[in-house]
Amino acid sequence: MTSIDELFKASGVGSKRKLEPLRDPNEIYKSPRLTSNGKSSRHARVEDEAANDDDVEAGPAPPEDDENGDYGPDLPPDDDEEGRFYGGGITAQENEALDYVDDPDPSEIAAPEKFDSAWLRRTVINFEKRINKNAELRAKFEDEPQKFIASEADLDTDIKALSILSEHPELYPEFAKLGSVASLVGLLAHENTDIAIDAVEIINELTDEDVSANDDQWNALVDALLEADLLGLLVSNFERLDEEQEVDRSGVYYALSVVENLCSGRTTTAEQVAENDKLLKWLLRRIQAKEKTVSQNKQYAAEVLAILVQTSSKNRRKLASLDATDIMLQLVASYRKRDPEKGGEEEEYMENLFEALTCIVDEPEGKTKFVEAEGVELCLIMLKEGKMSKPAALRLLDHTAGGSGQAGTEVCQKIVEAGGLKNIFTLFMKKNNDNQTTEHLIGIFSSMLRLLPADSAERIRTLAKFVEKDYEKTQKLVKLRREYATRLSSVDQAIRAEQSGMSAEEKEEMADEWFSRRLDAGLFCLQTLDVVLAWLVAEDGGARKTIQKLLADRDETLGVIKETIQEQIDGIDVEDADGKDTREMLTTLVEFLQ
Repeated sequence: MTSIDELFKASGVGSKRKLEPLRDPNEIYKSPRLTSNGKSSRHARVEDEAANDDDVEAGPAPPEDDENGDYGPDLPPDDDEEGRFYGGGITAQENEALDYVDDPDPSEIAAPEKFDSAWLRRTVINFEKRINKNAELRAKFEDEPQKFIASEADLDTDIKALSILSEHPELYPEFAKLGSVASLVGLLAHENTDIAIDAVEIINELTDEDVSANDDQWNALVDALLEADLLGLLVSNFERLDEEQEVDRSGVYYALSVVENLCSGRTTTAEQVAENDKLLKWLLRRIQAKEKTVSQNKQYAAEVLAILVQTSSKNRRKLASLDATDIMLQLVASYRKRDPEKGGEEEEYMENLFEALTCIVDEPEGKTKFVEAEGVELCLIMLKEGKMSKPAALRLLDHTAGGSGQAGTEVCQKIVEAGGLKNIFTLFMKKNNDNQTTEHLIGIFSSMLRLLPADSAERIRTLAKFVEKDYEKTQKLVKLRREYATRLSSVDQAIRAEQSGMSAEEKEEMADEWFSRRLDAGLFCLQTLDVVLAWLVAEDGGARKTIQKLLADRDETLGVIKETIQEQIDGIDVEDADGKDTREMLTTLVEFLQ
């Protein structure tokens, strides 16, 4: 009698997921109904029955050895020396004939299948038949899984066969038009979670960033996926899959990968993803899950959130409204003194949390939530006590203090009120700070000088830091300016040499690359330094004299600072409000550099 295992083999399923072996088909049936304990009885699997046959010899006993005995005719010449049952019992001529049959003329080998519209239509028709047949058998024999298990194996095979489409993205629009995208998405609701996970895996392959699809092809597929409620069904699977089980854990990973693929494709799609409150809330719950060691899926959930907020201002505001700032600050608080294991999942998890926070606080809503959740105080503690978390906390504080408007002003005031000036300036005066540390510290100084109200206690205390100890902080600012100016001058000289003899068109083609090289040499940091120095020149007479004196040591005047700021003014886009405010501020500063 044909076994259940043979049914799977006959269907062509090569890698069916399996758990513990179950002998009774009723035990492996995945009923959609709930059990008495309120949980769904899932995980239908088919296993090989262990063969229990004993090795018993059958047939008559062999005759005793007798070298002179007559046991039939001699072996044909050229046959296998070991005898007919070992050598096959055929002659050399017959061997040649069989070799020819086994290895025919290469010219007669059938040509590989052509993957075109005709192939796609045949594949789609067969795929739809498999879905319908399985649905009919499940409905008809709900309590007799042995009668629909073979159709499930056939469906499993056909789902996996769709992976070839990822190599032919030119077929995506027609695949969507034929309605099979919706059918594939519908399988995410299948009672058998193995089938649902297979469908998720295929969707992940089809939307992977490595697929060489153009925008029209990718958009046709993704639009059809979203129209079929892919996001809602992914959330349903997040909630029903049990990550204690390895197969389900993989299913959650593939589902997260699909979300990442959607977010990485285009901004509008990422914004559609973020409109799904259930998905965002699940992601926020997942990153808070208590685990002995941070799992791959917990880290991945944090990464998806970071990608979402990197993509769109709208997404950042959305996450801020869901108290993501408070949640993530609580999670990173555990790294005030403790470092995650280097190179592990937890390190990447921490980095993704900081990345997401850094993006969210770029929005006014994020800054407000950050102050309310005592994020400024936490960052200052990390600057003092943290190790691996210190650079991330400094970058976060820089972004939070940046921008314009009342929200940024409140952050700068909170830094002073929380005693942050001591932490920040102590770090600034340390020797051998790396470029990133220097850049973020100068960024904070620039934001505070721009946003703290005139004549406020917080502004006076900040300016006093640049004046104290014979202007030592101001002197270091000028010293840093020299270093960055020298580095940038070397790059500018090389660029001018390259420009000689170039046509206007060639120069235009190289413009972006040259600008990138200037940024790498420290252009942004030099510009920020000059803004800080310009503020000090405008605010304090003693600082002005100190800066002029230090510049004169290299035969320079305030004109070099003015030149850098003017370059910034020329490159500002005045179409947006923030750009317009920045231009007005810089133009005013230039007047003090005459």
